[in-house]
Amino acid sequence: MENIGLLLFVFVLAIFLGLELIAKVPSQLHTPLMSGSNAISGISVVGAILAARADGGIAMIVLGTLAVALAMINVVGGYLVTDRMLGMFKHKSQEKK
Repeated sequence: MENIGLLLFVFVLAIFLGLELIAKVPSQLHTPLMSGSNAISGISVVGAILAARADGGIAMIVLGTLAVALAMINVVGGYLVTDRMLGMFKHKSQEKK
């Protein structure tokens, strides 16, 4: 529990850095970059699973489980958006098959 201040500092820093990076990305690059970031979200899922099974009490289990759920929503949503984007580039004759 003595590292809670450091963890909160890293969390807040990650929020500000993420907002700054997203704001600088042009809209034409957003979807291709999002599909690439799904691999990073997969790493977040692994970290969340490890956090959920850590020996930190019930709070750690609840927060880890919440992290797994939110990371999986991010991964699945990213793949759905990427699939939809790629579907926009298919020819009409390929869609009928």
